[in-house]
Amino acid sequence: MSVGHPVKSSAKSSRNMFLQIKCDLKVVNSKNQALIQHFTQMSKRIIVTGGSGKTGRYIIEYLLAQGHQILNLDLVPLPVNLSQKVHTLRCDLTDGGQVYSALSSHFRLTEPFREPINDPPDAVLHLAGVARNMLVPDIETFRVNTLGAYNIIEASCRLGVKKIILASSVCVYGVTYAEGDVDFEAFPVDESHDLNPMDVYSLSKICAERTARSFATKFDVDIYALRIGAVVCPHEYNKLFHNYVNDVEKWKVHGWSYVDVQLLKEQCPNIPLTRTMGAREAPISNAKIKEVLGFEADYRWRDLYNGQDK
Repeated sequence: MSVGHPVKSSAKSSRNMFLQIKCDLKVVNSKNQALIQHFTQMSKRIIVTGGSGKTGRYIIEYLLAQGHQILNLDLVPLPVNLSQKVHTLRCDLTDGGQVYSALSSHFRLTEPFREPINDPPDAVLHLAGVARNMLVPDIETFRVNTLGAYNIIEASCRLGVKKIILASSVCVYGVTYAEGDVDFEAFPVDESHDLNPMDVYSLSKICAERTARSFATKFDVDIYALRIGAVVCPHEYNKLFHNYVNDVEKWKVHGWSYVDVQLLKEQCPNIPLTRTMGAREAPISNAKIKEVLGFEADYRWRDLYNGQDK
């Protein structure tokens, strides 16, 4: 994917942008490449939180290939192939003191330390948190996700970090973890749609977005919240692609991101279309990230499903 520079807003308006990037059927190797390639143009020292997770390790691998220095903040180590190249600093992101200290840290352990700490990181990519509902009790999901995001955003802004990226979720639209079968309000779904989820995970993501908007305005920094869809790793292609393509109803919770638009009226006859949609346009729109960062998909599910474009 090729990207451009982010759109700059005036000093009086928030630079916080809520971009939804559909990663459910784009391989994780290229997932967030619009964001990642943007980094390659403007930074060298990048802190990633939650880099040991399902998504983070692929992003770190890509950033390393571009020659960047990475510090991983996580509670668990990176895989061996990455741990030899990237230092993982064990950090509880719900502890504000630890976060401030970590964002001011050296990126690697040497004897003696040879790299001075004169400037803040060029960018912070915040992926860490409880990844979905029912991994821990709801109150813990809310505490970890909201407090962790707040601490990262506040410390980054106060330390002078100018580029902050948050991993939000398409779950904020309230369908994925709804109580019962709930419809989207209209198609295509974009960043202007109402957010009224019933579950704690999605609520925690909305809180993080609102926190980001406040700090972006106050400190005049660029903060991006990416509303990411379901993440599919390469080893999951065969199983998940076939399950989704062969059972269209399973796509609803992810907004049918890659179902031809003709099927929408069959599956959701009562949901209005706010405009005419293209024959293969995804119901959850990624128009904003295309406009802001020049996002283009390198990997398409049709190329991976049965090994041919359909």
